[in-house]
Amino acid sequence: MYDVLIIGGGVAGVSSALIFGSAKNKHFMADKKIGIITHQKTSNLQEALFNNAYGIAPGTLGADLLVSSLEQLSGLYPHIDQIPAEKVMKIEGGFPEYTVVTNKNSYQAKNIVVAVGYSNTFMIDGLMDFVEPHKKSIVEKQRIQLKNTDHKVKEGIYVAGTLAGWRSQLSIAAGSGAAVATDIMTVFNNGIDAQSHDKKQ
Repeated sequence: MYDVLIIGGGVAGVSSALIFGSAKNKHFMADKKIGIITHQKTSNLQEALFNNAYGIAPGTLGADLLVSSLEQLSGLYPHIDQIPAEKVMKIEGGFPEYTVVTNKNSYQAKNIVVAVGYSNTFMIDGLMDFVEPHKKSIVEKQRIQLKNTDHKVKEGIYVAGTLAGWRSQLSIAAGSGAAVATDIMTVFNNGIDAQSHDKKQ
């Protein structure tokens, strides 16, 4: 049983995983099991070139960032389970006992973070009732988002990045993923505001 299972290995999903990873020594995270399904084939980063993203070296290719970010996650926070090459097909059950069904396996999770792109090809059974037109995208592109209030779709299910209704900017998606992680950590911390910052020794 995962305490949090993140769906999506792009900017928002990995940003969320990095925050959870860095909080491993917090007392309220000590017994928490976190996983991320890193399916990336539809990530907007595949074709991206970055010159305008804070902290990213100019000329960085999105395709390279997809690889290096997962290497960073596994190198620094190996306790975060990475599940590669699986596509989520269905979410069943309810809080706190969801079942996430992929094309290869199924996983149990108390909380789910959905951080895949905003393409209208989105198809995860169990979430289709929450799909609506994207409110900050050109209508002709037919982008979608999941209905949510401050990233929360319903109890135990959160959405991050463009699928949460944000514009397609790396910095925005990263912030969205980090925001979701800190919101869930705050719940784990009995409602007391929770963040995670590494410091120089």
